[in-house]
Amino acid sequence: MAHEINLVPDIKGEMIKALKLRNFIFFLCIVVSAGAIAIAVVFGSIAGGQSLALDSKKKALATMSDTVNEYRDLSDFMTLQDQVSKLSVIANNKTVPSRLFNFISVLRPTNGDTIQISELNLDMNKNTMMIEAQANAETAPMIDYNVLDAFKKSMNFLTYDYGEYVDESGSTIPAYCMIESNKDGTFFSENGALYAYWMVDVAGCTKKTEEEDDEDTTEENSSTYEYTAYDNQRAVKVWRTPRFEEWYDAEYMDENGAIDGVPHFESRCLGYYAETNDSGIRTWKTDESSCELIPDGEEGIRITDSSNGRDSSGELVLRFNAIITFNKEFFNFNNHHVIAFGPSGKYNVTDSYLQVQKMFSERAADCANDDVSCKNGGQ
Repeated sequence: MAHEINLVPDIKGEMIKALKLRNFIFFLCIVVSAGAIAIAVVFGSIAGGQSLALDSKKKALATMSDTVNEYRDLSDFMTLQDQVSKLSVIANNKTVPSRLFNFISVLRPTNGDTIQISELNLDMNKNTMMIEAQANAETAPMIDYNVLDAFKKSMNFLTYDYGEYVDESGSTIPAYCMIESNKDGTFFSENGALYAYWMVDVAGCTKKTEEEDDEDTTEENSSTYEYTAYDNQRAVKVWRTPRFEEWYDAEYMDENGAIDGVPHFESRCLGYYAETNDSGIRTWKTDESSCELIPDGEEGIRITDSSNGRDSSGELVLRFNAIITFNKEFFNFNNHHVIAFGPSGKYNVTDSYLQVQKMFSERAADCANDDVSCKNGGQ
């Protein structure tokens, strides 16, 4: 039997293993270095390509910039672009000064006292109205400061209302589809309740069914609304003032004032609710405190001057100047179907454009030196 004899010392074997490890590490370093060089080359080519691309884009942008700067109407274009971006701001700041007449109609007393305006200045920026007016008690003594005092106190009770008319599903009816007053400015009213006409046949004012478009209206479709006529056109009467018990019995309105299933007016100011007593009698009430025409009430009017005088008819009157601070939301263009209410909480629907002349008068004359009655206030 042959025997293998190891003639290599142990230290020699360890050296051989170390040499093999060195060679492996050296080979590994060569491979890693080659990979690093390859990666560097790749990144270098990418960076070079990006640099070339950026240079190309810079040249393109420079060319476009030169083209834009050479555009002769550039300043006008930029101005127009700036104005377009501000359209929403302009719309929010737009006002409707014509509502001033409705404002004045509730501002003036409706009892035996009369107040006529000889000069008026409306400042929308400061939300103030400066008036020069004359008060006449129409009973002796004609010059009565109680009239002016009552006028100041009425500021506490002036309110207004606005909102949208909606159909039975709650969808807003465009404002141009609604007719709220006659041509003379008189609001439509029945037993003290306000209403408007919804001109359903005007383009865009209602969603018609295919049967209605084909003028083949079925009995079901024709009974959807109760049609009436206004100005020889088909219309639907939409109540601004709720038909409380009628709608409650038909389940269109609940005791919390929520209305659904019938065309109506959705107020942004007025709220309605019912109170039932122990006898089961239901009373409907109105909460109208949310939209005040004069936010500061009596403090919202400042009398700057007062004196005796005679009007154009020679009657004794009390002249005064006043500055009234009003709620700017009353004149806001974005608030639709705006209406003002007087101290009684009711709007005088008989006020019309024909009565505007009663609001204004020629400035009262100063008391003559020999007019003792005028100087003494009719005493």
